[in-house]
Amino acid sequence: MRVLLDTSFLYDLMEAYGEFPDTVRSLLADQDAALYVSAVSLWEMRLKYSAFHRSGDRKSPHNPNEVLTVLQEHNVTFLPLEPRHATRELDTPIPNRDPFDELLLVQAQEEGLKLLTADRQLAGHPLAITV
Repeated sequence: MRVLLDTSFLYDLMEAYGEFPDTVRSLLADQDAALYVSAVSLWEMRLKYSAFHRSGDRKSPHNPNEVLTVLQEHNVTFLPLEPRHATRELDTPIPNRDPFDELLLVQAQEEGLKLLTADRQLAGHPLAITV
């Protein structure tokens, strides 16, 4: 299976690998599975890491450079954002207006991937596998 890991899934992965269902852990450990991470997700993580709540806490505790290091240690292929990804419309629109979700789904659509996500707003989308 060829799977694009969504930003929400990457956050969960960084926090709680052992809490995933056995099927997800098997997929992540499967040497035959092709796992992809988009530059879009890394950019989204950087934006959230650089932003702060009014309390002064970061919007994300995960340093994107550390996430990148962890991902590089695993069998992950990095997917760049190509001009055709940026200009293509999604065949099946999403209910939310999140540009990151839309870009990731367009990349999945164009590259023949499924988007593995923890985002309940994407449940039921034909390109999404929701965990």
